[in-house]
Amino acid sequence: MQRFVEVADGVSLWVEDWGPEEAPAILLVMGANASGLAWPDELMALLSRRHRVIRYDHRDTGASTWAFDTKPYPVTRLAEDAVAVLDALGISRAHVVGMSLGGLLVQLLLLDHPQRLRSATLFGIPALGGTPPLEDGTAPVPIDEGLLEFWSHMFEPRDLEAELDWRVENWRRLHGRVLPFDAEEYRALERRIIRHAGRHDNPGAHARAGTTGLERGTELAHVTVPTLVIATPEDPINPVSNARHLAGNLPHSTLVTLEGMGHALPRVLVPSLAQALLRHIEAVESGTGG
Repeated sequence: MQRFVEVADGVSLWVEDWGPEEAPAILLVMGANASGLAWPDELMALLSRRHRVIRYDHRDTGASTWAFDTKPYPVTRLAEDAVAVLDALGISRAHVVGMSLGGLLVQLLLLDHPQRLRSATLFGIPALGGTPPLEDGTAPVPIDEGLLEFWSHMFEPRDLEAELDWRVENWRRLHGRVLPFDAEEYRALERRIIRHAGRHDNPGAHARAGTTGLERGTELAHVTVPTLVIATPEDPINPVSNARHLAGNLPHSTLVTLEGMGHALPRVLVPSLAQALLRHIEAVESGTGG
């Protein structure tokens, strides 16, 4: 079912849920400047066999309200939006999964709203700022300079086909080098997202949002929610060492590796990702996890 949820005065988010309404809920939180449709339908179908699965568009993405220039907000506000989505759907607690910036937002939920999380899963993101190195010295690694230079052109005006070309090239860089890259799969995804949004530009709102309140890494040591950290070996943004560092700072975490995975969700990896998520979630639900 699709609907719009008002999370602030004049700000509504597009929300879609699959599966039985009475089943345990899974909330999927996508990354920066990305529509919730980036969570593949195939993943939604696998997870929703026994769960109520929710994906949504952040502010200034997809079919949600685009109004950053008149209603600016900090990154931390996006975490509160996730709670507002749960409230609107009448969900008191959920298994929450965050990719990339979504993983940063889920860390904030672990700190500020632990009572709303049955479990958490994080991938494609390092720990919040200020998190101490592990005993062996492992600490977060900065993003590759070449990728940052490519991203500096993200919000330049382009016509539709040039924008599609740019987005596909971005996915190629994020996809990794192990699995074959299917450019048409990503092009079809981006065409769908553009139709869904009704526009092909990107305001870069999340890149412009304030970052105050993100230096809270030392608080992760007190988290008690069972958390799965997925290491993605082909990820140019978040290498395995970052995942190991994050897991090492979460006392109730499990670290698993999805071989061949980069900073993307190609169709070929969906079954493995679904299996990892469901194994974690079902262990928590049965009382054997965490």
